[in-house]
Amino acid sequence: MTARHSSEARGPDDGVERYTNDAGPSKPTGASAETVGAPLSIRRDPLPAGLYIVATPIGNLRDVTLRALDTLAGADLIACEDTRVTAKLLAAYGLKTRLTPYHDHNAAAARPKLLDAVTQGRAVALVSDAGTPLISDPGYKLVAEAAARGLPVIPIPGASAALAALAAAGLPSDRFLFAGFPPSKAGARRAWLADLAALHATLILYEAPSRLAATLADLAALDPERPVAVMRELTKRHEEHRRGSASELSAHYAAAPKPKGEIVLVLGPPAAPAAAGPEDLDRMLADALTRLSLKDAAAVVAQASGRPRKEVYARALALKSPGEARE
Repeated sequence: MTARHSSEARGPDDGVERYTNDAGPSKPTGASAETVGAPLSIRRDPLPAGLYIVATPIGNLRDVTLRALDTLAGADLIACEDTRVTAKLLAAYGLKTRLTPYHDHNAAAARPKLLDAVTQGRAVALVSDAGTPLISDPGYKLVAEAAARGLPVIPIPGASAALAALAAAGLPSDRFLFAGFPPSKAGARRAWLADLAALHATLILYEAPSRLAATLADLAALDPERPVAVMRELTKRHEEHRRGSASELSAHYAAAPKPKGEIVLVLGPPAAPAAAGPEDLDRMLADALTRLSLKDAAAVVAQASGRPRKEVYARALALKSPGEARE
């Protein structure tokens, strides 16, 4: 896959970079000695017994690796979230390996059968609908139980929306945390975000388009100046990157039409705090207590002020009587 700027050139002030993915021919760039001088092609050789964790495309079908195709072709069985989605990938490359569903609703019943198949000498490939398995999908227990049985577990690396977003976000990548999806309910989401706010690392979140504006508003309430990148439809035709502070992006998505597609949020690390004096601490707490519960306000202000969390919580209690505090 190659990426080129589309004719929808970046507007003068909108801060959005748009790309169109061109599925043109690609050339191998790191052939091993055994393949030098010969074109690479899909191998259909039977595989040794094991559980193969296979990354699949996150959007563009050409994101798949040759080794992944070799594995999908040579496996005895492919366990997948949605057989219809995986069938399209196999059809695109002329593969006809048998599919079986493995998802949240049938995992408990399907897992022993898949493990028994490996025990009996079969090669079972595990795929998700998009990207690397076990990243926000039900594969963890299958891998854990395979490892506990002493069965071979073989990773076949490839596309990952989280890492693709991190690579293109323009934010520090030396220390990062993938946190998955925030809770859908507002109160739980705010508490969850407040708990993560103090981590001095880049955070990677997935979010549904219908909740993007609300999540950005919660982020802006916690830290208006925190740098954020909204990465939408990665590797697809309408890929879009939008970068700015939490407050800027919150204002944009509050006014814009509801976005469509898959969304990854990348949050830069919080600014290193300078210890606040007593008057600054009171001001910060008074502001935070208008939006957050006492506990969450204390956590956020402790991170922003550089003061001990116990001290900030005690001061928050003094400023707001227990009868008025939101739990």
